[in-house]
Amino acid sequence: MNQSLPLSGFRIGVTAARKADEQVALLERRGASVAWAPALSLDPNRIDDERLRVATDDVLTRPVDVFVATTGIGMRSWFDAAERWGVLPDLLTALGSADILARGPKSVGALRRRGLRELWAPESECFEDVLEHLRGRPLEGCRIVVQEHGQSLSMVAHALRRQGADVTTVTVYRVEPAGDPEPVFELVDLVCDRALDAVTFTSAPAVAALMEAAGSTGRRDELVGAFQADVVASCVGPVTAAAFEMWGVPSIHPARSRLAAMVKQLEVELPSRRSGLVVELVGGHQLLLHGDDVLLDGSPVRLTPAPAAVLNALVANPGNVVSRPALLSMLPSGTAGSEHAVEMAVARLRAALGTRAVQTVVKRGYRLAVVSPS
Repeated sequence: MNQSLPLSGFRIGVTAARKADEQVALLERRGASVAWAPALSLDPNRIDDERLRVATDDVLTRPVDVFVATTGIGMRSWFDAAERWGVLPDLLTALGSADILARGPKSVGALRRRGLRELWAPESECFEDVLEHLRGRPLEGCRIVVQEHGQSLSMVAHALRRQGADVTTVTVYRVEPAGDPEPVFELVDLVCDRALDAVTFTSAPAVAALMEAAGSTGRRDELVGAFQADVVASCVGPVTAAAFEMWGVPSIHPARSRLAAMVKQLEVELPSRRSGLVVELVGGHQLLLHGDDVLLDGSPVRLTPAPAAVLNALVANPGNVVSRPALLSMLPSGTAGSEHAVEMAVARLRAALGTRAVQTVVKRGYRLAVVSPS
C-alpha cells in the first residue's frame, strides 16, 4: 500500500449506481479501499413512455405560466421523448412562454441546449429554495408545471394548490431500488459495525434506500448512531445532504456539487479526523478535537455531554447551518426533548468556547463560526 496517497488506510462505502466505476476509480487511485453497494437500480431512471406522453399532452392543452425544471437527465429524457413523438416544437413553445425556474446547472444546461432560458436558478441548487422563490410570488390562478426529480412531488403540488395555483406534475422517470438488495444490507452492517470510515451518496433517493434497508433489518438506530459519531456521510451536494437532516445525521458536501469535489473533500476530511481535527475559528482562535479531547488555543475545554454533542454536529458541518431539530436528535438520551434543551446546550458551548464561536441563523439553526479558506 502506498502510504503517501491521501486516502491510504481508509475504507469507503459507495452507494451510487450511475457513474459508480468513475467514483470507485477516483477513490482507489487515492489509496482507499472501496465497498460498493448500489442503493438504487443500475438502470435507475426508468421512463414510462405511455404515462409521460399523457402528461405531455396535458401540458400542451393550455398555456403554462411557470415551469420548474429539477434535473438535467429528466429534462433531456423528456425532450428526447417529445422529439420521438413529433411534438417537441409544441413543447418548447409551451415551456418557452412560461417563467422558467431551474434547480441547478444541469437542468439549466438541458434547457439551454434546446433554446430555452431560465428566469431564475438558486446558487444553492436546492429544490427547497426554488419553492421558496415560487411561494414569494402571487400564485392565485397561476398554472405551474413541475418536472419531478425521480420521486413524487405530490405533497409539493398540494401545498402550491393551497395557495391557489393550478399545478401539473410531469413524471419523466422513477427511481427504482436496487434489484439485488444484499449488498445494501451488507453495507448497513459495515456502517453499524464501524467498519467503514465514510459512505458517499450522490442522490437523495440513495439516502432513503439505505435508511429503508436499515429499518427492515432493525438496525436503523444503530446506523444513525454510527453516522452521528464515527462514520462520515459524504454527499455530492446540498440536495443529497438535506435528505439526512430528517434523521439527525450530520453530513458533509463540497461547495460545488461535483463528484471530483466530493472525493477531494474526503482527502482532507478523513485524514484530519484520524489525526485530530483542527478548526480555525473567527477571532484567530484554533479548536483541536482528538477523540473526546477538546483544546481551544492549546488549553483543554471541559464539556458536558449535551454541549459536546452540539459541538460534534457543528464541527461535522463547519460553516454550515445545522437545524435545531437535527441538533435535538443528537443530544444524549435523558436530555429534555425540546428545542429549549438545544438552546441551553448552545449557551454552555458558547460559555466554553466564546460567544462568537457559535452563530445563530434566525429560523434555521446554528453554525460554527469558522474562518473561510482563502
